[in-house]
Amino acid sequence: MVDDFEGISVFLAVAEVRNFRLAGERLGVTRSAVSQALQRLEDRIGTALVQRTTRSVSLTEAGEMFYDMVRPSALDITEAVQAVRETQMRPSGLLKVAVSSIAERFISGPLLAAFLAAHPQVRLDITITDAEFDIVAEGYDAGVRLGEVIEQDMVAVPVSAEQRQCAVASPGYLSRYDRPLHPRDLVDHVCIGWRPRPDAAPYRWEFTENGRDFELAVEPVMTTNEMGMMIRMACAGAGITFGMVDTFEPYFARGELVPLLEDYCPPFAGFYLYFPRRHRQPLKLRALVDHVRTFRRGEV
Repeated sequence: MVDDFEGISVFLAVAEVRNFRLAGERLGVTRSAVSQALQRLEDRIGTALVQRTTRSVSLTEAGEMFYDMVRPSALDITEAVQAVRETQMRPSGLLKVAVSSIAERFISGPLLAAFLAAHPQVRLDITITDAEFDIVAEGYDAGVRLGEVIEQDMVAVPVSAEQRQCAVASPGYLSRYDRPLHPRDLVDHVCIGWRPRPDAAPYRWEFTENGRDFELAVEPVMTTNEMGMMIRMACAGAGITFGMVDTFEPYFARGELVPLLEDYCPPFAGFYLYFPRRHRQPLKLRALVDHVRTFRRGEV
């Protein structure tokens, strides 16, 4: 029985490189073998697919049509073969992820520690950064950011529940100053602010009142690009600071910090693991995505 698929890989290689010798090198066969396989395919189809001269190789009109129709299916077959192979493989290699400094659940330790334990052949390179940049252009496999700042053409998988921000201060600070009852009261308080880099303006604190979002430009007595420093200063009674509730939870539990203005701080979409949309994702990245989903369901 004649195999309809015989010679198609040879034809595709010739069509892509337009050279019999180079096609043979790609396939690991001789130039003569390429020529013979292509001839048998043309004989079987009943028309010439390739125009050969002593100096060049080009596709005939029928060859162009055949190439356009066959190539997508050939790619699907290649990917199917790879997918089956990967079921017998283990995720491995270096996985580079750029993560927001305030993605507390992702970087706190348990999620990533469990991932490494489950996939010992994967190495993680985690860059903590709040800069906005193209993760693909910078060579990262994925990133973790708040959903609202992720580009629409990315695939995004939630890594946290809804998040909230709030203002916080130490009991010691509140013993010396009146507790703010409205965000506008913050202009009369000592504030500790955040900015991503020295040449950027301090982050404007965000609140909501009667369904309307608004920003408040406080005048910090101190700014830093490091949340840990902001928290240490707030715990020491230096002033009021502002950030993610998840980050402050351990300090609330120990009584070192007190939440403020919670009525003006509703929840919003949380953090997402995001990555470029590809037909086939690297096995190491798919393993991380599956792990994040499992971890969120409490199965790890």
